[in-house]
Amino acid sequence: MGIDTVRAGAPDETAALRREQRGWYVYDWACSVYSTSVLTVFLGPYLTAVARHAADADGYVHPLGVPVRAGSFFAYAVSLSVIVAVLVMPLVGSLADRTGRKKPLLAAAAYTGAAATTGMFFLDGDRYLLGGLLLVVANAAQSVGMMLYNSYLPQIAPPADRDAVSSRGWAFGYAAGSLMLVADLVLYSAHDSFGLSETAAVRVCLASAGLWWGAFALVPLRRLRDRHARVEGAAPTGLRRLAATVRDMRRHPRTLAFLLAYLVYNDGIQTVITQASVYGSEELGLGQSTLIGAVLLVQVLAVAGALAMGRLARVHGAQRTILGSLVAWTITLAAGYFLPAGAPVFFYVLAAGIGLVLGGSQALSRSLFSHLVPPGKEAEYFSAYELSDRGMSWLGPLLFGVTYQLTGSYRSAIVSLVAFFVIGFVLLARVPVRRAIGEAGNPVPERI
Repeated sequence: MGIDTVRAGAPDETAALRREQRGWYVYDWACSVYSTSVLTVFLGPYLTAVARHAADADGYVHPLGVPVRAGSFFAYAVSLSVIVAVLVMPLVGSLADRTGRKKPLLAAAAYTGAAATTGMFFLDGDRYLLGGLLLVVANAAQSVGMMLYNSYLPQIAPPADRDAVSSRGWAFGYAAGSLMLVADLVLYSAHDSFGLSETAAVRVCLASAGLWWGAFALVPLRRLRDRHARVEGAAPTGLRRLAATVRDMRRHPRTLAFLLAYLVYNDGIQTVITQASVYGSEELGLGQSTLIGAVLLVQVLAVAGALAMGRLARVHGAQRTILGSLVAWTITLAAGYFLPAGAPVFFYVLAAGIGLVLGGSQALSRSLFSHLVPPGKEAEYFSAYELSDRGMSWLGPLLFGVTYQLTGSYRSAIVSLVAFFVIGFVLLARVPVRRAIGEAGNPVPERI
């Protein structure tokens, strides 16, 4: 049963939806520590260091016999995880819509990712291939889990509430990331007091994110409800399923146009998230404690930013608010190119700028897309969305890695990402969202 079928005069159903919403928020609380502690802070610099330890005299490692500069290995592993997600997400999304059984699929994705993240405790010495494998599994599992999680939004929130509900979900995630980072900062800074080496402290921080993910995932798995299946019968698999979804989207060209715009600008956002710590440590020469503090600042400000941009969307509409955030992203990223090395204060200022626009731009993009999804195709369409969110965000890391491999400069790599925000702005500004919502068969909110 979709949310649009619920009558306003059904208090029992309204209470049940509120309960689902609260459970839904907790999945962001559960899995966001992976994005924060693992992907953004610790794994990039640590896996790069492990790869350099295993590198030859020229600074190259050779996974499957392919020469790869050690400094690019992490970025390439992120890109490889995307390829896995591209193959898996359309199949899982279609299966969820056809069977109506999202919860078992969400549980499988959550605990696969949590197990792989916990396994990062064993990443030491020169085990860069183990690190790359665990990264691919965890990142792909998180993409699948987030696709299923996002597809619940149009089922648990009426159109007028989706910006607020989506923003609260992101705020929960950033709050969890902040708490975990505080604990990580204490452990890492005082690792000698805990009887741990610096590398052992990093491995504990990585593994604890997996344990957190698995423990708190129990709450949404208890509260979220499966809905009736949309259709019966066998479904095409893998890339055939993705092709079928894209063909169906061609009947909704304005939905597809929004997805293209989101693919472009979100590629820039995701690359900044995954590569910022590498940029800070390798190019600016900042220590791990500084990087943790900067990401903690991002998390704290992102909570306020997500809620504030949710309120702005009520006044100015989601589309205009997102466009404003893309302007802010462009200015912030361009400023990052000129940051002086060894100056943590300037890096904190940059982190503050990112934090204020990060949560809101992602939360509002998710809620805006939920209006463009035809009823009954939530998981299928959100599989394509998630390919844009985490899945199709492979060009940015690939460009970042290739640029560094060719130039040896992370500054050159970071400045190339400005193009994603500029092009994404132009594409998004051209999408007539009110018309797109009506064509998808959904009610058009008063302010969008």
